[in-house]
Amino acid sequence: MVPQVARQLPRLKSFHRLQIILQHLCMSKHTDSVHEVLLEKKGCAGVITMNRPKILNALSFPMIQQIYPQLKTWEADPETFLILIKGTGGKAFCAGGDIRAISDAGKAGGRLVQDFFREEYILNNAIGTCQKPYVALIDGITMGGGVGLSVHGHFRVATEKTLFAMPETAIGLFPDVGGGYFLPRLSGKIGYYLALTGFRLKGRDVQKAGIATHFVESEKLPALERDLTSLKSPSKENVAELLNSYHLKCKIDQEKQFILDEHMEKINSMFSASSMEEIMQNLKKDGGPFALKQLETISKMSPTSLKMTFRQLQEGASMNLQDVLTMEYRLSQACMFMQLDGNMVTKIRWKVALW
Repeated sequence: MVPQVARQLPRLKSFHRLQIILQHLCMSKHTDSVHEVLLEKKGCAGVITMNRPKILNALSFPMIQQIYPQLKTWEADPETFLILIKGTGGKAFCAGGDIRAISDAGKAGGRLVQDFFREEYILNNAIGTCQKPYVALIDGITMGGGVGLSVHGHFRVATEKTLFAMPETAIGLFPDVGGGYFLPRLSGKIGYYLALTGFRLKGRDVQKAGIATHFVESEKLPALERDLTSLKSPSKENVAELLNSYHLKCKIDQEKQFILDEHMEKINSMFSASSMEEIMQNLKKDGGPFALKQLETISKMSPTSLKMTFRQLQEGASMNLQDVLTMEYRLSQACMFMQLDGNMVTKIRWKVALW
């Protein structure tokens, strides 16, 4: 009997070592996900810091799962008076959702494709309905999921490093995360223009377009954060007053004309249409350099994506945020029947009945 036990000992030790290795791997994975986002109480504020600088603070599913409950906790906490969100690394606030993870899940047949969008949109709605002042410091690249984490809040502070875009029509998708709500509510038809062409706005132009509420030098953000978190039981008006003081002191590009100013009359005219086909006809009929450039850009986009986006904005203009996000969730799932080649989407199959 003893020899038999002795023969089993090496196997038991190997099994034990394997268990320890697996435990360490699980702990390491958990630790990595925990550190993807930092959630801290600083003075009067709850501070959310996206902490994936190497991949431009791309929004992952574990980040969403951590941010949402903490946001709701702070919203209900009588000792938390405002919520602030920012990114690390100096290059991006948040460049979008973690598309690679979603693609990998799609290839493996996992539920992340459903769960990611549902939980992300629930978080977007929580931001849009948050009862506490919500301040997003959109320093650097702000696209896709990063827009959803910022644009629905009370205050969005852009800097000279901010780069905003909703480029989804170029990849066969649509400007989600509530794009159907905020884009048609921008001045004139600029929201339709940004959504359909993926045009990029930089620096102060993000504020002049109505996407950001304030504009501050990037180097002043640490001081702004200290002043915000040091406020004593601030109201929304107190927060606005402090942000206004920083905004008014900022002289960067103060006299610079809004990049689309000279084209707004044409944008409002050509993008005022009842269909995507009519917009294309308007651009062709105009025939000027600006119109032809937009025609060239739009011609490179997914035709299905363009038509879907146009309808999304038409419908969203008269909906509340929650209804828009419900519509966009259905659209996202209709879009997620895809064939993948490596990490690149090579073909997206659309369902006919989108509504």
